[in-house]
Amino acid sequence: MTTTLPNPATDTDAGLAFDRLRRHCSPKLALTGGFAGRGAVESVAEGCRVTLSDGRTALDFGSYAVTLLGHRHPAVTAAVRAQLDAMPTSTRSLANPVAAVAAARLSGYLGDALPKVHFGLNGADVVEVAVKLARLATGRPRVLAVRGAFHGKSLGALALTHSPLYRRGLLGSEVDVVHVDAEDPAAVGRETAGGRVAAIVFEPVQGENGALPLPTEVLRQWCADAARDGAFVIADEIQCGLRRCGERSVALADGLPVDGVLLGKPLGGGVVPLSALLCSERLYAPLAADPFLHSTTFGGHPLSCAAVPAALDAIEQLADQGSELAAQLDALLVGLRERHPEVVRAVPGRGLLRGLDCVSPQAAGATVLELAATGLLVSPCLSRPTTVRLLPPLLTTPAQLAEAASILDAALGAAERTVRTVTVGTTEGAHPGAHA
Repeated sequence: MTTTLPNPATDTDAGLAFDRLRRHCSPKLALTGGFAGRGAVESVAEGCRVTLSDGRTALDFGSYAVTLLGHRHPAVTAAVRAQLDAMPTSTRSLANPVAAVAAARLSGYLGDALPKVHFGLNGADVVEVAVKLARLATGRPRVLAVRGAFHGKSLGALALTHSPLYRRGLLGSEVDVVHVDAEDPAAVGRETAGGRVAAIVFEPVQGENGALPLPTEVLRQWCADAARDGAFVIADEIQCGLRRCGERSVALADGLPVDGVLLGKPLGGGVVPLSALLCSERLYAPLAADPFLHSTTFGGHPLSCAAVPAALDAIEQLADQGSELAAQLDALLVGLRERHPEVVRAVPGRGLLRGLDCVSPQAAGATVLELAATGLLVSPCLSRPTTVRLLPPLLTTPAQLAEAASILDAALGAAERTVRTVTVGTTEGAHPGAHA
């Protein structure tokens, strides 16, 4: 008997997909995907729009910040296809010119302030190598991170991630980490004074913590205190960099003297996985002395690195449009907060990394489900379940933003009715005669 194997490029039978997810992955993945798609699965995507297996479409303002250039940007896909036809993988023995070009372009993109580059495939990869290099270069054990931070879920990066949600069942981590308060300008100075701190790692805008920008003046003080005591300063811009928040690098644009910047998510143009650490000569010194001190089989992968020049060019071509879009998005969100005060209490964020902070996790959950069902995909904040994250692509048109605004307005209206129902039910349940 011949068995027909599934072809993921063409097999979009939703029932089969959910069955395979339940049997071979996680029943909860099938459940959450089923709720979001109302029984359909993602099928084809282009630009800001995703087509589902049942023919419906949705605007993608989510994808956890990967699709800054939307789906299948033509310049990026062309660059990746050309590399696929030439040499899709690396021998790891001969020099890789595609990675060399990507590294040079990236360093130049940030003004050559950080000349050294190390490539990974995802955010946690470059968090790990940055922390490793800082500890080796200083000979110190401790790393500082910020309350509310998210830096990944691999064991080393997980130590820097603040939420205990991701550490359930784990007995600890080998990385000595102290989390400091973003409202305390003196926090880093107190910690570094003892001479045990290798680095402070922070996100200029905390994505998982509700699209929360950290106070620039606090970060400036932290940088000064860390430098005074010989500790490195590393800005994790995996989510907020590359024009997502308006600037190529938020930290560098804000004048923060950082030793390293971490990039990822949209770095592969929304087509291929890629991340990078850009850093100073001093932070990179252990790898300069021994380039095999830290390596990954697919680091600097030619297909991924081929996307970099095309992605950076496309991002710059859309930068002005992105600035206009950010201003329009800000006005839209302020209007939604004013129209739905029973659901939305704040609209934090910067640029095209924005949040709708709701009055409760239930209100946020109801909003996310309603949005997905009515044609707008967003990213919830797992570390801050009251916040719904909005991450529109740079190439979003005014018509698409208006469409998103209409969907958001209706979804928040539905959530508002849910909040009222829950409030009324709670009040009735608490009435002295309710259980008589």
